[in-house]
Amino acid sequence: MKGLFVKGLVAMSMLTLPCFAQEKEMAKLIEENFQFANSQYKLLASNIPSDKMPQAYDPKTGKVDSRDIQWWCSGFYPGSLWYIYEQTKDEAIKKEAIRALEVISPNKTYTGNHDLGFMMFCSFGNAYRITAEPSYKDILFESAASLSTRYRPAVKAIQSWNKSKYWEYPVIIDNMMNLELLNWVSEQGGDKKFKDISITHANTTLKNHFRPDGSSYHVVDYNPETGEVLRKATWQGAANSSAWARGQGWSLYGYILMYRSTKDKKYLRQAKAVANFILNHPDLPEDKIPFWDFDAPFIPYAVKDASAGALIASALLELGQYSKKAKQKEYVDAAETMIRSLASDAYRSQPKENGGFLLMHSTGALPLNSEIDIPIIYADYYFLEALKRYKDWYLD
Repeated sequence: MKGLFVKGLVAMSMLTLPCFAQEKEMAKLIEENFQFANSQYKLLASNIPSDKMPQAYDPKTGKVDSRDIQWWCSGFYPGSLWYIYEQTKDEAIKKEAIRALEVISPNKTYTGNHDLGFMMFCSFGNAYRITAEPSYKDILFESAASLSTRYRPAVKAIQSWNKSKYWEYPVIIDNMMNLELLNWVSEQGGDKKFKDISITHANTTLKNHFRPDGSSYHVVDYNPETGEVLRKATWQGAANSSAWARGQGWSLYGYILMYRSTKDKKYLRQAKAVANFILNHPDLPEDKIPFWDFDAPFIPYAVKDASAGALIASALLELGQYSKKAKQKEYVDAAETMIRSLASDAYRSQPKENGGFLLMHSTGALPLNSEIDIPIIYADYYFLEALKRYKDWYLD
């Protein structure tokens, strides 16, 4: 019996050895990528004006494209800096993160679009989580109040963009990401109405944005007086009926964060439906970094979107936290493949290149001929978030 017991222990050790080696390898990969980010973002900091935030790098001009603080991506640079500082403890990175927050702080009263979550929660939310600085919490409370002004009870949704010749009351799937700010503020003692708005918006989107296969439309336009759906369309996708890759990532992540905050299982079911669409799509490449649209013309020669890959990887890691063992493994394995792909030379910048950005091959809005196959700031942000989540949740 003793011999059998010893043999059993040996067999168990042989089974766990590959897993241990894999964990050790991923830990090394994550550490190396944060150190790389620490160095790159010092370079990026030197390439931007003091009053603007970095958006992208143009390989044709060799210059960083920096934007005014009211551009929807202004929170991703400081947010990335906080993720880097959290792992490296480099005081120079922290100093730059604090400086960037000061630059974008006036956005707390901005009501011109729906992007306050991207702008303020990715930045001040991470800053407050790490430092517990009371003034950051106050700014988040003001930001939620500003975002809530774009909610109209007749539509039961937050208006994404202002009325234009194209839209009456457009609601885009990206808007799901900004609900985290509203949820958090209500849960931290702020006005309960913010979370009520968030839930109502999520329910309206759940009703109108999705197709039977789990994929999402990009834009749903509403009659602002009655809430009637006027049309379902796209702005950045290949066609009104197509599955724009980053949009699928926004919907996946958005319903996961809604489940986290409410524990309403309909949100978890929707997240799993989106994950199933993405992971089982016949045109998802072997490296699991999507083409810019799942229905893009000229696949497999279409350009990729590394930002969609980073976003989806981060979302899948959280979805794994709410899933049983077999499904968790499916989600985490897919996310790990995405992370390894993004960390490879195929997607990651070489040191001191691309103006300091981390990832190449993101696509912002191909139909608008904007930001095609270049480094973009939100790809870096969600890549860093995915690295942190893997380290925190799946490494011992």
